[in-house]
Amino acid sequence: MELSIYNIKGEDTGRKINLNDEIFGIEPNDHAIYMDVKLIMANRRQGTHKAKERSEMSGSTRKLIRQKGGGGARRGDINSPLLVGGGRVFGPRPRNYSFKLNKKEKALARRSALAYKAKNEEIRVIEDFSFDAPKTKNFAALCKAINVSDAKSLFVFPVIEENIRRSANNLPKASLSTAAQLNTYDVLNCKHLVLTEDAVAFINDNFKA
Repeated sequence: MELSIYNIKGEDTGRKINLNDEIFGIEPNDHAIYMDVKLIMANRRQGTHKAKERSEMSGSTRKLIRQKGGGGARRGDINSPLLVGGGRVFGPRPRNYSFKLNKKEKALARRSALAYKAKNEEIRVIEDFSFDAPKTKNFAALCKAINVSDAKSLFVFPVIEENIRRSANNLPKASLSTAAQLNTYDVLNCKHLVLTEDAVAFINDNFKA
């Protein structure tokens, strides 16, 4: 698969770049994508939720009414989950939500996400560039020039320069990633995937099966 390379002014340079068919041309595996996204989202959960159960409450343990003869149900202490202010039954406890996923399945999921982007023609390739100083308007002008300012876009670089990172900080629809850190969720969570030439070279060399 070949794509045209654009400069930061949105002009076609007349050059083409090849996207490796072993990555961008495969048949996407939806189940692998589901499992990898589930793993990424699970790893982002803090798991610090906690509710006090009956034994952890600080109220009195005195029995409120006698066991029999009152005409009503048996009643224990004031920490009973049946009473307002009592403990919670089987409340949430701190836990780790992460689980194991094979490296090959993660790699397949990432390739599948990239293949979907290629299939839907949502990939742009631009020349490698840098900014002399951090300016938000320069990055906003770049997004407008290559027609990705209408929705979420992910820019992928081999290395993110500080001036580029600071230029994109205040643009809510633009996010940055290095090619080495590219993951399935980030690829699918954007409408436009913008790759620099060096990022394409890294992906072609390192993301093959």
